[in-house]
Amino acid sequence: MNIRFLFCFLLLVTGFCLAKAQTVANEVLSQDSIVLTDSTGCKYLVPVSVLSHKVEQPKEIQPIKKTKFHRPQRIDREIMEAVFIPKGQWLAGGTVSYSEHNEENLNFLVLKDVDGLGYSFNVSPYVGYFFRDNMAAGIRFAYNRKHLHLRNFELNLGEDFNIDLENLYYLEHKYEVSGFLRTYMPIGRSKIFGLFNEVRLTYGYAQGKNSTGAGTEYDGTYERSHNLQVGIAPGMAAFITNWSAVEVSIGVMGYNFKWQDQKSNQIENGKRNTCSGNFKINLFSINIGMTFYL
Repeated sequence: MNIRFLFCFLLLVTGFCLAKAQTVANEVLSQDSIVLTDSTGCKYLVPVSVLSHKVEQPKEIQPIKKTKFHRPQRIDREIMEAVFIPKGQWLAGGTVSYSEHNEENLNFLVLKDVDGLGYSFNVSPYVGYFFRDNMAAGIRFAYNRKHLHLRNFELNLGEDFNIDLENLYYLEHKYEVSGFLRTYMPIGRSKIFGLFNEVRLTYGYAQGKNSTGAGTEYDGTYERSHNLQVGIAPGMAAFITNWSAVEVSIGVMGYNFKWQDQKSNQIENGKRNTCSGNFKINLFSINIGMTFYL
């Protein structure tokens, strides 16, 4: 009886210890592992460290950065910020010139016994409108007349070379129309003195005649010409009142195309085509005029 009781007691203690050990093992495994079940119902114990392991992704290849070329920053010189002529004004003006000469028995170097007279007349009105501050567009007309009559003219280059001409006559009428764009810039902060530049496109038509001799020795030529000119005319303006200014400008610099047709003695025909470019400042072609700003 005692032996059976002891055996049963040992068996119970052993079972209790095994159950306790299994419980402790399950707790340890539950902390470090996880049970996964597949589609067939089989269960697997997988360590948590395997599932928490992160697979390193391949690093992206960084593109090579291109060095950008930075242009130097422009300096704002505030040239057009100062208003010299405001938008909405009209300008009107013109230039007039006249010259006359008369010679009697004049001797000058190789020129002997010069006897003649002549004149030159030029008028050029223009009008324009300021469509924005310091910028105007307009139109210009011009008329020019030249006349020369040499009653006697002798060119003496020595005893063996003398040229003696009589009754030289020349007359020309020229008409021009131009479209222009003019820009102004004040000198410093002045509201009295300013610079301007005028861009012109000009068409001209001229007709004239020249002749030598008289009577049976008369030789005459009639001429017509057309010309097209593209150029610039810089200048300076000085206000003398709030609405008027004196302007000084230099002759047009640019390109000139000219076509000439001649007929001599109503029989012989001739022609000439020329193309020229001039960008030199000619101090003898200075124009002075008056402009009104309305």
